[in-house]
Amino acid sequence: MWAREDELESLATGMVVAGDFKVATDVVLFTAREEDLAVLLVRRPRPPFDGCWALPGGLLAVDEPLEAAARRWLDEASGLRKLYVEQLYTFGRPDRDPRGRVLSVAHLALLRWQSRATLPSEAAWWPARALPVLALDHGEIVQTALCRLAAKLQYSTIALQLMPDRFTLSHLQAVYEMILGGPLDKRNFRKRMQALRCIEPTGESWRGGNHRPARLYRIREPGCVEIVK
Repeated sequence: MWAREDELESLATGMVVAGDFKVATDVVLFTAREEDLAVLLVRRPRPPFDGCWALPGGLLAVDEPLEAAARRWLDEASGLRKLYVEQLYTFGRPDRDPRGRVLSVAHLALLRWQSRATLPSEAAWWPARALPVLALDHGEIVQTALCRLAAKLQYSTIALQLMPDRFTLSHLQAVYEMILGGPLDKRNFRKRMQALRCIEPTGESWRGGNHRPARLYRIREPGCVEIVK
């Protein structure tokens, strides 16, 4: 069977085309900062939506696994590697892209608090709950990622993927509150974290301002997200 002209073009450019469908991946990368949860955005260099802010992402290469594509777009947008990445959701509304039918298999990624990242001029961190108008349906994708992250706090240790090598329980509670968008009871939070046995004291302490020193903790199994009851 002879290939159509558009199929030949897709093979020549190394992009996936299934009939009239194209497949892309977009990545929501969160990090915790002192004041808020932030998401990485890039400014689009070309139409449509040229000059608008958007999530890192784009079309897949023919032989490229989905997670590999997500990591490639993150690397191109920020130079960041070795991040926690998981598949989020598939966005396929017929009119989501004015160029034609494009399915986006979105991914959620997390960068540890206080990690150093020198971003290119077209990329920037934005407060996750105070975003500009985003291209395509990327605002919906960010909200879906926020809901997923908040939901997983209830049954997993995913928030630890946002923590630095050493941290206090106050720092950890601050990250939970950033994700949930509201305060938590200090006593109940500490009791729950210590009962999970996913963190352990380092034997060191940290002093912030005039407060008394606080015990420092570390993750028992870095890079591992545990499912908990």
